[in-house]
Amino acid sequence: MTVTEATAAASVVQAKGLGLTFRTNDGPVQALTDVNLTIGKGEFVSFIGPSGCGKTTFLRVIADLEKPTEGTISVNGLSPEQAREKRAYGYVFQAAALFPWRTIAKNIALPLEIMGVPDTERKGRIERVMELVNLTGFENKYPWQLSGGMQQRASIARALAFDADLLLMDEPFGALDEIVRDHLNKQLLELWARTNKTICFVTHSIPEAVYLSTRIVVMSPRPGRVTDVIESTLPRERPLDIRESPEFLAIAHRVRDGLHAGHSYED
Repeated sequence: MTVTEATAAASVVQAKGLGLTFRTNDGPVQALTDVNLTIGKGEFVSFIGPSGCGKTTFLRVIADLEKPTEGTISVNGLSPEQAREKRAYGYVFQAAALFPWRTIAKNIALPLEIMGVPDTERKGRIERVMELVNLTGFENKYPWQLSGGMQQRASIARALAFDADLLLMDEPFGALDEIVRDHLNKQLLELWARTNKTICFVTHSIPEAVYLSTRIVVMSPRPGRVTDVIESTLPRERPLDIRESPEFLAIAHRVRDGLHAGHSYED
């Protein structure tokens, strides 16, 4: 069995000929076209491209927040709707989106309450995910008492509380300063190594995409299509200074070339 065949056999997300056209008052807007992609179990796949290229739209299709108008997509062998009903994924948005009147523990607990998870199990899950994101001891704090980076970690903990194998992350660190972002990137890699979850990650940052990913999906301007899929040759354990290595810079250069080629395709 080839690597590609093995990935397809253990696929978490599989898109074939996927397209999505929005109907607006000004006429149809084609957001995605002919997207073909397979994401295997345990991968960390980043999506990068210019604003409006469909990166977030593709994540929303996986999450059944948008419906494709062409092609097919499956999540763990199910339709996105079935996967959503089975709570097969956690979703981390660009903003932490925490309720200011609920403590951090109660924010994390909210989806578990909706799911009807018993109190004892709920408490155990909250403790476990807060430890995973290094927030133990902040259970009774309110969001406004935490830094922006800590709020995003709480948002990640809330998504992890489902204990789903798939984590969808829509540019979660984009609004943070570079020092905090570096710290959270490192923590996210450690979290991924500990949990072996499949992560789909949207970013506008080339260094972030290269540092985090096993594969980088480069997308063109709208209508979004996959112009390149870059396999990372970096080791699983990645100190921050790996970003200065020739291997890292070579991958970043290929991503940048892919982005430029995507723009040229439209000209």
